[in-house]
Parts: sequence; C-alpha cells; structure tokens
Amino acid sequence: MPLTLSNLHHAFGAKRVLNGVSLDVPRGEILCLLGPSGDGKTTLLRLVAGLEHVQQGRIALEGQVLAEPGRDVPPEDRQVGFVFQDYALFPHLTVAENVGFGLSRLGRAERESRVAEALGRVRLWDKRAAWPHQLSGGQQQRVALARALAPRPRALLLDEAFASLDARLREQVRDDTLHVLQEAGIPALIVTHDAEEAMFMADRIALMREGRVEQLGTPEQLYLRPANPFVARFLGEVNELPARVAAGVAHTALGTLPAALPDGPARVLLRPEGLRLLPPGSAGYPAAEVEACRLLGATTMAHMALPDGAGDVLHVHARLPPGVRLARGDMVCLAADPERAFVFPPEADDVMALAS
Repeated sequence: MPLTLSNLHHAFGAKRVLNGVSLDVPRGEILCLLGPSGDGKTTLLRLVAGLEHVQQGRIALEGQVLAEPGRDVPPEDRQVGFVFQDYALFPHLTVAENVGFGLSRLGRAERESRVAEALGRVRLWDKRAAWPHQLSGGQQQRVALARALAPRPRALLLDEAFASLDARLREQVRDDTLHVLQEAGIPALIVTHDAEEAMFMADRIALMREGRVEQLGTPEQLYLRPANPFVARFLGEVNELPARVAAGVAHTALGTLPAALPDGPARVLLRPEGLRLLPPGSAGYPAAEVEACRLLGATTMAHMALPDGAGDVLHVHARLPPGVRLARGDMVCLAADPERAFVFPPEADDVMALAS
C-alpha cells in the first residue's frame, strides 16, 4: 500500500498554506515536491512526519491512518524517516552514535547491526568513529540519510537535503542518494525548489503553487507537456513569443505551429533546444542576427535578435551542440520544433495590454 495524502488543507492563522493536496506515493517511488519557497512543501512533509497536526484531510501509510483531525499517531510510532535541510547531527556524538540515536528500543547487538547496515549503504562505515565537524558537507548529508534509514522506515522524507552543498558536490551526493533510495524500496518524498534536481531525482514530480498541485506527472510529462505557462517556465528556460491563432494554427515570428485554441491572441513558450538554426537565406524561414554565442560545457547558448514583423525585435535563445561556433553579427535562419513549443491562451497582462 502507498503513502496516501488525501485532501490536505492547512493554515497558520489567517495564512492558508495547503489547499486540498492529494497524492499517492507507491512503494519504491521517489516523488519530488517542487515549487517556489513558501508554497507549502515543507509543511506537507511536517504533516506526514507528525510534526504538525492535520487540520483537514487524512494521511495513511500501508493502510494505517497516521493522521486526521482529532487523531494523530505520535511521530516516533509512524516509522517515517526525515532528513532535515540542516542535517541536525548531534555534535557531541560520533557518526555511529548519531546513526544509532533513534534505535534505543533495540538491543545492543541489533542496534550495532542496524548502524553498520545503514553506514554501509551510504559508504561511510570507515567514518563511524569520526565527529560531525570532521566530515565534509556531503558526508554529513549521508550520515543524516543513514540515520533516517537505520530504523528501517516505511517512508522517507527529505527537505531540501542538498541545498547547502556546493554545485559540484551536490551532483555527486544527489547521485549517491538516488541509488540509496532506489535500493531502500520505500515511498520517498523530496522537497526542492530546484527543477533540475527534481528531474534528476524523481520518478514523478508534484509541482506546487500557493498550496495546490499545479501538475503531477513524470519529469518528461511536465517538461514536454506542461499544463500551463507556470509549469513550462518553472521546469526550464523558455523563449516567449506573441502569437495569433486562426483555424487551429498559431502564427508567430518563427512561423506557424498547431494550436488547439479558439481564434485570437495567444502566447507561445519555446524551449531553447527547440529553436533550430538553418543556413542564412533558407527559403520560408525568418532571419535573425546573432548577438552572442557562449560555450556552456555540454551545450552552446546562442543569443539572437529576431524581428517580429511589427517593427519590434524579439530576443531569443537557442541551446545548441557544443561544437557550434557563431560570431556576433552572423545571420542565421530559425525554425521551431513543435515538440518543444507550447501554445497557451494570453495571460492576464497580455489581455490588459490588448484592451488598452
């Protein structure tokens, strides 16, 4: 049975932070709660862990109700592990003592076995006698993960667990954590505001805004089939182009795209990798001037000025293979990949501008 969150509402005084969140997390799935800061993600984890009381809704794990209004299983009896953002290691305890801290109900032999098992999972058995201040940030994070896994929880929660690591270390620790979570085979909820991190870690992503789930799906679904402009923008950079829809076709400065919208104004959001460069003079394709071209390691980013046909200039970005070389002032032709282009109705600001 999964970890089940049913119609959760929560408020702190007059401020409502959760508005009817419902999620199922099966065994072995990693679900990332993604979204801007202050939109209820950490509150959701605290409700699952029992650190906040449920005001409305229900939380169940493997068929057991953990929380609903007037009914709360104590946090220590929920069998839910929690890795906090600051790791919360005890500075006066060794690594092994930190990992074994929550195992006081077990006999000594079983406790030592669990500690060895958990530290082995995160490849830190050789650091068992070290103190937390003697460890790197990545090692501290892995100790916190081992401590959460040592009681063999039925579910695991991670709250911005990689946020304090530098970029290079974060990649390695995320990779290590992903393998550990996959081996554990339990439901895992991870909070992050980093879209790339969510896409790397998650089997599914719940993108939240203002206490609601805007879209739930695999990373591919959210990235390639966003439900609205907020989802499209949050999952990665987009070029934004005004458009007008007529007879199921959106007309833009880059040409036409299919659009299942009524006739009228619209907005196209196009991923940078969906902007294809063609040789100058390619018939039927608009010309653009290169403003800058920068190698970013695995890719090259080209900045271009594209006339919109109405006297203005649109600034667009194209993500290209690393070998592409363009100089400022070069002319190219552009085409849009329909698989990376999303046509939406005009937003409120667009409608107000058209009416003025």
